[in-house]
Amino acid sequence: MGPDEESGELVCTMERLVDDVYKFRDHYFENHPIEDALHKGRKVREKQGEALAALAQLEEKATLVDRALYLYLRGKLLNVDSEFSKEAESLLSRAVKLNPRMVEAWNELGESYTRKPDFVNSRICFEGALEHKKNKVSLRSLSMVLRQLSTSTPQEKVSNIDDSLAKGREAVALDTKDGMSWSILGNAFFSHFFMVSQNPKTLKQAMSAYSQAEKDVVSRSTPELHYNKGIALKYEEMFECDLKSFAKAQVLDPTWEGPKKQEENLIKYLDSITTLIQLKGKLKPKKLSSMLETLEPKNLGVYGGGSYISPGGVAVKLNHISFKELAAGLNSEVVVLGRVICSVFSEESVPFTFVVMDAAGAALVVTLYNLSPGRGVIIGDSVAIAEPYLTEIDFTHQDQEYKFGVVRVESPLVLVINGKKASKDLQAGVQMTTFTKS
Repeated sequence: MGPDEESGELVCTMERLVDDVYKFRDHYFENHPIEDALHKGRKVREKQGEALAALAQLEEKATLVDRALYLYLRGKLLNVDSEFSKEAESLLSRAVKLNPRMVEAWNELGESYTRKPDFVNSRICFEGALEHKKNKVSLRSLSMVLRQLSTSTPQEKVSNIDDSLAKGREAVALDTKDGMSWSILGNAFFSHFFMVSQNPKTLKQAMSAYSQAEKDVVSRSTPELHYNKGIALKYEEMFECDLKSFAKAQVLDPTWEGPKKQEENLIKYLDSITTLIQLKGKLKPKKLSSMLETLEPKNLGVYGGGSYISPGGVAVKLNHISFKELAAGLNSEVVVLGRVICSVFSEESVPFTFVVMDAAGAALVVTLYNLSPGRGVIIGDSVAIAEPYLTEIDFTHQDQEYKFGVVRVESPLVLVINGKKASKDLQAGVQMTTFTKS
C-alpha cells in the first residue's frame, strides 16, 4: 500500500470512528427499546469515550496527514453530547484557522458557540460556511440562531424572524427528505406566528413541516420535535394530540423537565376551564341571572341589523342563534351573543381566554388572538361574535373528562363588545414573546 493509500485509509478510519458514534446516537431507538431511553445519554458517552481513545491513538499519524481534519473530527466527537465543550470549541477554532475552507468545521464551531451560548459568533460561523458552500446544515443552523439574537427594536426582531424563515425554507429546498431541516422550518413558522402575526395559516404551515419531520427516523426520535409540535398544537387547540406530543417527548428523554412542565400547565388550563364552566364563573346565582336577563338585541350592535362584511369581502345578513344551535366548524351567516362570566388564567399570554354564557345559560369558551398586551374583556361585558368557528373538545386524560366548546377569534376587531365594535387599540402590533426551543 502506497503513502497516498495509507493516508486515505487513515482518514476513512477516523471518519468512521466519529460517524459510528453519531449513528449510534441518532438511530438509538431502532436498536433499543423505548424503555431504555433513560440510559441513552450514558451509553452514548461510553461510545464517545471509546472513540476518543481510538482517535487519540491515531493522532501522531493523522496530524502529519491533515492536522485540520484531525482537530475537526475530535471536536465533532466531543460535540456529540448536547452540552457545551470548551475543548471542542478550542479544537474547532484551530481547525478553521488551519483550513478556512473546511465548511464542516465552521458548522461544528458554530454549533459550539450556539451551546455556549454565543449567538453572535455562531452566526459568523454559519454565514462564513455559506460563503464557501451553500449547505443545509449552515442554513438550518442559521435559521435557529437568527431567532435567538438580541435586538434593539421590534422591527429588527421581525426582520430576523423573516430571515430565519427564509433560511429554513432554503435548507429544506436543498434536501426535502431531511427531517431535521423540516423540524427547524416548523419552528421558524411557529416563531413567525408567535412573534410577528398570529395568522392561522402560518400555524398550519408549522404543523405541516412537523409532519414532514416525523417521516424521518432520525428527527422523529428527537424529543425536541415532539415538544415543539406540542407547543404548536396547543395554539391549534388540538389539546388531546398536544398532551400526547408532550408525553412522547418525555418518553424519549425522561431527564428533560420541559415537556413535563408544559403538560402540567396545559392540564391546569383545561382543569380551570372545566371548573369555571361547572361553577358558572363562580358568580352568585342572583348576579348571574341579572347579567343574562339584560342581554338584549341592542347588544348585537352592528351585527343586529344591516349587512355584515365577511372576511371574504361579501355582504351577508346575520341570524342571531343560541350557543346550542352552533355546529362544529364554521357557522356562516349567524351571530352569537353572550355575557363574559370569567377569564381563564394561563401561563402563556396568548391566547386571551374567557367564558361567555348566553341568555339560555349555555357556556362557551372563547380564545382571542392578536390582542394588545394588557387588554381584554371583563366580567359582565356583552360579546357578539359573527360567523363563529366552533371546535368541540371532548376527550379524557388521566380519568379527567374535558368536554366544552371553543370559539377561536383571530382578531378582537371582529367582536362587538357592549354593543360597540371593538376599537383598533385592542389589536396587537408585533407580539413579542420568547419562543421556548430553537
